Amino acid sequence: MARRRAAQRRDTVSAFAKTLIDVLSNAAASAVGAMRAHPRWASSAAGLIALGILLVLFEPAGEQGSSSVSPSTVELPRPSPVTTGIAQQQTTSVPDAPETAKREVVSNTNHSSPEQSNQQRPWQFVEVRPGQTLERIFRDLGLSARQLHEVVHVDDDTRRLADIRPGDQFGFEFDEDGQFMALRADFDEERWLIVEQTENGMATRFVERAMDSRVVEASGIISSSLFNAAKDANLSDGMTMRLANIFGWDIDFALDIRSGDRFALIYEEIWRDGEYLRDGPILAARFVNQGDAFEAVRFDAGNGPDYFAPDGRPMRKAFLRAPLNFTRVTSNFNPRRFHPITRRIRPHNGTDYGAATGTPVWAAGDGRVIRSAYNNVNGNYVFIQHGNHMVTRYLHLHRRSVNVGDRVRQGQTIGSVGMTGMATGPHLHYEFLVNGAHRNPRTVDLPPAEPLPPDLMDAFRSAGEPLLAQLQDLQGPEVLLAQREAERCEQSETDC
Repeated sequence: MARRRAAQRRDTVSAFAKTLIDVLSNAAASAVGAMRAHPRWASSAAGLIALGILLVLFEPAGEQGSSSVSPSTVELPRPSPVTTGIAQQQTTSVPDAPETAKREVVSNTNHSSPEQSNQQRPWQFVEVRPGQTLERIFRDLGLSARQLHEVVHVDDDTRRLADIRPGDQFGFEFDEDGQFMALRADFDEERWLIVEQTENGMATRFVERAMDSRVVEASGIISSSLFNAAKDANLSDGMTMRLANIFGWDIDFALDIRSGDRFALIYEEIWRDGEYLRDGPILAARFVNQGDAFEAVRFDAGNGPDYFAPDGRPMRKAFLRAPLNFTRVTSNFNPRRFHPITRRIRPHNGTDYGAATGTPVWAAGDGRVIRSAYNNVNGNYVFIQHGNHMVTRYLHLHRRSVNVGDRVRQGQTIGSVGMTGMATGPHLHYEFLVNGAHRNPRTVDLPPAEPLPPDLMDAFRSAGEPLLAQLQDLQGPEVLLAQREAERCEQSETDC
């Protein structure tokens, strides 16, 4: 039945097409005869037809025409698929999308942000490349030098915008016509600077960013080096150095570290707009070195946060155990050392720390510079007086950064490692004198620091005890048992 109906439809279409062709042929023949019989009328008709075609071709379209004439809504038959002229373009084309829709739209939504609408604006972000200037960025976006001048010279805050570095990010907002509307830049870690076009010209304002801190735990066991163990614990090199600096007055991390040493720490991560930004401060840390456990808690006693042992004594001692970051000890304190240059037995009254030329040398403690000079034996050297009884000496420096009479603070750079004077390679010769007598810098008893005052101890314990308990849980009971066994062996004289 379906085939019979399809055949009938084909026959009907064929008959209709044949009839239409006959009608058109007869009409064409009649038209040709009329043109031959009345040539003047034929010329006039042809001219009118041509004029009509020109009017159709050049008639203003839609939105570009006069606004006083309303477009009609008469339904017209769809053009034939073989028609590829103007009529098809008008029925199939759509208006161009606004320019901002073609740009990447970034929206950083954060529910804790004080201004969600700012983060949801259609910013077009540009990251500064090496060698790129703000003028070049404006030019690449089609903005003029005059617009750049207006933005940069709104006030003192916007003048900082011209000082850009690779990796900085700027956000630009444009209207639908591509005209500049606003610029967003990182002003500091916690704020955006917005420069925007207003009815009264350019204006600026700050937008607070959503900052958050998260407490993180980490622990590790040393098998080869502290840095490798810290990397296995997902700690950055910067965080590893902070950990070492906390215990640097008690542990020589270049010489005293052993396989099996352990560490644990609790620290903060800083997040911004829901994304990780950087590591925050260490809140508490524990380091077990050769069976000895050292613990530290961060606490603000009124002069800014610092680290204190559980008994309230500061981890920061009066003197650094080593006044530089060194790679090795090339020569220890030795009253009867064979000198490699003079070839004679003579006392070596300090410790030689091997390090690359230019390595910063720090003041071991607070004091006053009493000598800063050069001679053929010591090379460039600096002597520092600490109180009435102690002096530290720094020899063979490449450069000196302090002068006689200068007051220096512990950790301040006073020079750099070199090999001036009688030296066979770049190193620092460091001496420690007590009442004029040389002492071994690595073993001398350093003056104890004063503990926290009694009126702060309750607050310190309240803040520190939960953190210390958390550290012990983090390292596990086996570490505590091993430590207690070591303490028992030290207290008894039996062989453990």
